[in-house]
Amino acid sequence: MLHWYKIAETEDALPWQENGMCMVLVSDKPRLLVRYGGELYAMAAFCPHAGAVLAEGFVSGRGEVVCPLHDYRFRVRDGYNSSGEGYRLRCHVVERRVDGIYLGVAEVAGA
Repeated sequence: MLHWYKIAETEDALPWQENGMCMVLVSDKPRLLVRYGGELYAMAAFCPHAGAVLAEGFVSGRGEVVCPLHDYRFRVRDGYNSSGEGYRLRCHVVERRVDGIYLGVAEVAGA
């Protein structure tokens, strides 16, 4: 089950960087938002390998967030580690609604 969080009134109200990414705090955790191909994607904010801030990297032309530390690549649509190191980023659903931008976070049983 998803818990929905309103993260902004409009897409332009978010703190976008020139690289098409920004960080937002949702449910007390930083999340990475990515603009790519006219869509919005959300995922874990830190690289699972060495903890680098992914928002300091860039988005490749193939739709991958590239870690600024070791160039690990993660597909924006599903968090798959396309550079082959075996990691995967947790992804979240983003919706543009009439009253704002929402991010869905899966509830974890027992948490």
